[in-house]
Amino acid sequence: MRLLLLLSAILVGLALPAIARPVSYPDGWTVMQMNDAFSNSLHIHYSPTAKYSVGYKGEYFRVREWQFHGVQINNLIHRWNKPDSQANLYLKSAAGIAYSDQGTFDNKSEAAGFTGIAADWENRRLFTSYENRGIYAGDIDKSFSQKARVGFAPYIGDYGDVHTWLMLQVDHAPSASDELTVMPLVRFFKGADLLEAGVNNNGKILFNFVHRF
Repeated sequence: MRLLLLLSAILVGLALPAIARPVSYPDGWTVMQMNDAFSNSLHIHYSPTAKYSVGYKGEYFRVREWQFHGVQINNLIHRWNKPDSQANLYLKSAAGIAYSDQGTFDNKSEAAGFTGIAADWENRRLFTSYENRGIYAGDIDKSFSQKARVGFAPYIGDYGDVHTWLMLQVDHAPSASDELTVMPLVRFFKGADLLEAGVNNNGKILFNFVHRF
């Protein structure tokens, strides 16, 4: 199945819940839908503790026409809690199988995996994040990508309100035809639901939805 449809995902109504975090609270489940300029992905994970999560990762890379299915583990390396802000550092890794639909690799399968770090800092007004990932899928794909975001909240709402963030994302993928792209996007969240959408400078659409339970 080429396009992975992602149904729901998770976010707890925290004081500073501006990012869809790769590790939830203990015994928490998360379903994440992510659709950007390069791929469509589904990530379902369970967090036994607040330090790590484990679960299924499925992703379809549209340009090279291959998909990944495997197990992803997210580790919270460190969290900095301050009175008015929070920062996090994660390691995200996965291992599984790559299956290709493209050209000479049609119907080809390879062992595959990826790893990378993700970091973020936020208070109730400002937000910044950085993430990278190196992918190895045998002859099907070997690539590195990274992205960064900055954002701000035009107003500060109370608990239970609809919160809004205006953000700018920069993607760098050396192996892609569009190596560097820039995307303005908007993020809304209320309680356990988060939605974000944007369009980059090449007209590619980002749409993500998260619900945490």
